[in-house]
Amino acid sequence: MKKWKLVLTQGLVAGSLASILSTAFLALTGRRESGSALAPINAVSHWYWGDEALHRQEADLTHTAVGYLTHHGAATFWATVYAALASDKPALRTTQGVLLGAAATSAAAYFTDFKLTPHRFTPGYEHRLSTEALVAVYAAFAVGLAAGAMALRDQYRDEEKSRAIEGEDEPSPRIVRRVRAGHA
Repeated sequence: MKKWKLVLTQGLVAGSLASILSTAFLALTGRRESGSALAPINAVSHWYWGDEALHRQEADLTHTAVGYLTHHGAATFWATVYAALASDKPALRTTQGVLLGAAATSAAAYFTDFKLTPHRFTPGYEHRLSTEALVAVYAAFAVGLAAGAMALRDQYRDEEKSRAIEGEDEPSPRIVRRVRAGHA
């Protein structure tokens, strides 16, 4: 399997998990804080529909679908960025590395969303949720990223192993020792 195929696969898997988990937290905290589980999800669609989307409470195709798909796309983007950065760094595929990398990626997404992005393109749910709820949403996002990265990290080892056997790349010293010892 080629490196970029692995990166894109991890981006899709980890991004989907991060999207689902953070959307669940959006819905839970939205129900508690704004009286509607869908209000924060609808608010994401304000980039397209304008500020009226920030006040939409009920489900509808135009706001809820656009909001969720936008959120899912952003989660996949951030997961793919993390996967690309981690793909050449075996230390970022250890359990500790994955957890730190997912937390750092979530923090980068938060910073970008609220400090670097113009109002029209912010997530929107910050208008419906407290700061504490936002922290929970981004923590859930990090957990989803980490779960996806953990689920696929063995595929990177398999790729390194096959490259070491075929002599295509400089394998990590750990892989070389395993191949030489017959444990690959």
